[in-house]
Amino acid sequence: MTSRPPLHCLRCARAADGFAGCRTCAAEGIGVNTMPPLADLAGVDLAAYPGGPWGLPAALPVSGPPVTLGEGNTPCVRLRTDRDQSGSAEGELWLKYEGANPTGSHKDRAMAVGVAAAVAAGADTVVAASSGNAGAAAAAYAARAGLRCVVFTNERVPAGLRAQIDALGAERRVHPGATGARNAAMAQAVEERHWYPLTSYSSPSPGGNPYANEGYKSVAYELARDFAGRWPDAVVVPTSRADLLAGIGRGFRELAAAGLIAHEPRLVAAEPSAAAPFTAALRRPDRAEQERTRVAAQPTVAFSLGEERPCWQGLDALWRTAGAAVALDDEAITVEGRRLAAEGLVLEPSSAVGSAVARDLARTPGSLVVAIGTATGLKGLVG
Repeated sequence: MTSRPPLHCLRCARAADGFAGCRTCAAEGIGVNTMPPLADLAGVDLAAYPGGPWGLPAALPVSGPPVTLGEGNTPCVRLRTDRDQSGSAEGELWLKYEGANPTGSHKDRAMAVGVAAAVAAGADTVVAASSGNAGAAAAAYAARAGLRCVVFTNERVPAGLRAQIDALGAERRVHPGATGARNAAMAQAVEERHWYPLTSYSSPSPGGNPYANEGYKSVAYELARDFAGRWPDAVVVPTSRADLLAGIGRGFRELAAAGLIAHEPRLVAAEPSAAAPFTAALRRPDRAEQERTRVAAQPTVAFSLGEERPCWQGLDALWRTAGAAVALDDEAITVEGRRLAAEGLVLEPSSAVGSAVARDLARTPGSLVVAIGTATGLKGLVG
């Protein structure tokens, strides 16, 4: 086994251990992730960066050989936009299509790093609580590394995702009802059996495995490389527990600290209005109220999104970039999915919420907005 980089709480800066978040902040009712130090990217040549989490291995908190299926280097596709009523052109709208990753979602970036960290820690079993894509990615990378994988799910996981998890050899354990049941089962497995956790399982949720989440920084690195000639005004991220949002934000912070980008772009969290804690939080006047926000989450077509509380790591990423959160109803998300399909892109509804929010932001002439298209929608077509 190898030593792991130290973790610290993002909110109170206390040193921490384990994967359940900061216990001090949790006692206040606030879920805060604990993270390793930011990487030093001084001297990096972005033009030579090959992409993906392992394209800059020194930026990751993992020693030992990589676990990889060729994740990363996903394409940026320019989307069509309308013209406003005066006939003048709108800004540019781009989609970074994470559905091109090996298992069809952005989760591959995190699971590649998380499973490598599990191997380095000497684990023989990894575990994830998932509504689908994280479980499929965990199963794939565990298989690649020769580890046992157990995925805690509920009965609402679409048939295509269930089939993918099963085909990849993971043990799928179904806990009916709300996500709390599956998370509680996973927490018990982590505590009693010492299985290595790849996703969030504690309450209030702080977010996922902090070492795995460092894989998401590579999205920021790739955007900095690919948009070097013209920098985005905003990057829109579909958000639930904000692992992806926070990871992209950390990547941009590292790039800015090394002088590789002039400034960090504004981050925007995109949520379904049926479960939009970040949108509700940012409507409140001060941060103390924002971090204690709670909403009543309802079912939504964007089934993999939706929390009752805003994870603090996401608020932090939005605060640092003067960001925003925008919520859309199911009808708007469904319409956006059809519009993407008309351009040849099938995205799951949880991804379409991001491009729908970005589409509205790109109405400003001269703007450049990038949406993160988190996952393919092809899995949902299998039933």
